[in-house]
Amino acid sequence: MSAALSDIVVRAEGLVKSFKGFRAVDGLDLTIERGMIYGFLGPNGCGKTTAMRMLTGLLTPTEGTVEVLGLSVPKDAETLKYKIGYMTQSFSLYGDLTVRENLDFMATIYGLSGKRRKSRIGEVMERYELTDLANRFAGKMSGGQRQRLALATAVLHEPQLLFLDEPTSAVDPESRRHFWEQLFDLVEAGTSIVVTTHFMDEAERCHKIAIMEAGKKRADGRPKDLMNGMGANVIEIEAPNLRAIRHDLLGSDGILAAAQLGARLRVLVKQEIADPEAFLRANPALHPATVIEKVRPSLEDVFVTTTGEGRQ
Repeated sequence: MSAALSDIVVRAEGLVKSFKGFRAVDGLDLTIERGMIYGFLGPNGCGKTTAMRMLTGLLTPTEGTVEVLGLSVPKDAETLKYKIGYMTQSFSLYGDLTVRENLDFMATIYGLSGKRRKSRIGEVMERYELTDLANRFAGKMSGGQRQRLALATAVLHEPQLLFLDEPTSAVDPESRRHFWEQLFDLVEAGTSIVVTTHFMDEAERCHKIAIMEAGKKRADGRPKDLMNGMGANVIEIEAPNLRAIRHDLLGSDGILAAAQLGARLRVLVKQEIADPEAFLRANPALHPATVIEKVRPSLEDVFVTTTGEGRQ
């Protein structure tokens, strides 16, 4: 059953953005439902950030239509900015202002005043562990601290919809995990989130994702559904001479991809091959193999099968 209109926070149809004839985003259709984390997954230059900037009203589409929170974009961008939060890829706050001064400045931008202004600044400083850093200049903070401050300013006005562009690209793994727990807290409280990432493990945390390549959406859906329906079986091989085996397999019919992971070779075999293990054992290159076994797909496998040479 399709979602009711009130449950849709983003709807885009035929979205195109061209720069001097180059289509950075090429025919993007999107429907993003309320109460979820929706991720754009893809490498640098695939159109993720350009798409997000059109959704926030910062860029005008060359073609297509965008509706965000029931508002037409970019026509209603001025009204929309008070209903959304946006955290850019690079730290965009003021390094020569303290944590509190940055928050106070953003409160002014969003029209917060009086008791609400004071209470919201106090709330986000406590929630994002900034209270003890209130007088620290933003330019003197670590990557993780800056990330927390950027998130605090993005949610200061309690937006219905939060846009995050590569939010964890400059922080350590522990900070990344903690950051994602904070995102799920926001969703639990009623905020919908759109995030771009090139990290596969982050994309798996999203409720739904769009896989982007060369400005186009190659796949769209729940990570689990995409993994189950990717059209390939995943086989891991443990054997001597994995580099030579990989070279031989990549020239074989029925093989979509092969990549070494430590002491194993991870092979994507076309789904129409009924017995992929037997299919591989029949290959002379695998005679010395000690282990050939079917394993669970990953989102990286989905990415490989839907983009580049793996796309059929």
